[in-house]
Amino acid sequence: MPASSSLLSQSLQVVAVLQWVFSFLVLAQVCLVVFLSALVGRAWILAVLYLVWLYRDRDLPRTGGRRSAWVRNWAVWRHFCDYFSVSLVKTAELDPSCNYFFGLHPHGILVVGAFGNFCTEATGFSRLFSGLRPHLLMLPCWFHLPVFRDYIMSGGLVSSDKASASYLLSRPGGGQVAVLVVGGPLEALEAKPGDLSLRIRNQKGFVKLALEQGASLVPVFSFGENELFQQIPNPPGSWLRAVQEALQPLLRVALPLFYGRRGLLLPCRTPIYTVMGAPIPVQRTPWPSQAQVDTLHALYVERLKQLFEEHKAHYGVPAHQHLVLI
Repeated sequence: MPASSSLLSQSLQVVAVLQWVFSFLVLAQVCLVVFLSALVGRAWILAVLYLVWLYRDRDLPRTGGRRSAWVRNWAVWRHFCDYFSVSLVKTAELDPSCNYFFGLHPHGILVVGAFGNFCTEATGFSRLFSGLRPHLLMLPCWFHLPVFRDYIMSGGLVSSDKASASYLLSRPGGGQVAVLVVGGPLEALEAKPGDLSLRIRNQKGFVKLALEQGASLVPVFSFGENELFQQIPNPPGSWLRAVQEALQPLLRVALPLFYGRRGLLLPCRTPIYTVMGAPIPVQRTPWPSQAQVDTLHALYVERLKQLFEEHKAHYGVPAHQHLVLI
C-alpha cells in the first residue's frame, strides 16, 4: 500500500508539472486560437461580448489584477511544489503595514521558484507573512491575450510596466508586495546547472521606483533554480547567443533552447529554496537623483551578496563559488 501511494503521489506530481510547463509555453497560444475560432464560428456573439468586457477591463493588469484565493489554493500547486520540493525560507519579519518591492534572483528557465512561492499558497506565503499580498510582475504583452490574461491574474500576476508596480507600491495602508525577477528574460540565457550569473549591474529601474514610492527593498534568492534544466551551449559571442539576443527585443521573451529529464521538457527533481532577505528601508524620494539611485543600488547588491554567502553552504553551493554580476 505505501509503495502504491508513493507511486500515485509521484504520478500526480509529474502531471502537475507537465500541465504547468504546457501552460507556460503554449497555453497563451491555445487560448488565442480558441478565441479566434469562436469569433468566426457559431459562438461569435459570446466572443464579441467578451471583447466588450475585455475593453472595459483593460486596465486591471496595471491596477492590482484580479487574484483568486481559490485558484491559488488548488491542490495541483501542492503537487507541483512537491515535485521539486519548493520551500520558502523566512529570515526576517516584514511589517504588513508597509509595501515591499521584492527583487528575485535568478530568473532560471521557467521561474519555478517565483511561481510556486508567490502565485500559489503551496509553500505558505500567507501563513509566513500574514497581511501581505504578493503580486508577481510579468511582461505586459501576456495580458493582451484573451482568457489567458484572466487565468494568470487569478494567481496574482500583474503587468510589469512602471504604472503597475507604482500602483501597488503606492497603496495606502501597506500590505502590497511587488515581486520582480530583476534579471529579466535575458537572464534565462544564463540559466545552466552550476551557473551563478545575475544580470543586475545595469538593472536600476526597480531601485529608482522603490525610492519614488518609499517601498522597502527585499533581496530574494532561489537556490536550485538554475539546476532544473540543461541548455544547449550558447556562450557569449556564439552565433546562437547572437540570434537569441537579437530576437529578444522583437519577441519580448528570451528563447533558451533547453531540455530536462531524458531530453524532454520535464524538469529535474531538484529542491528549490527561496530565501527571503531582510528588508532595506527606503525613504520616499519623489524625484531621486542618479547618485541616490546608484547608492541604493549598491546597497541592494551588497545585501544580495551577503544573503547568498550566508546561506550557500546550507543549500549545497561550494564555498569557492560566488555570484557573478553582469
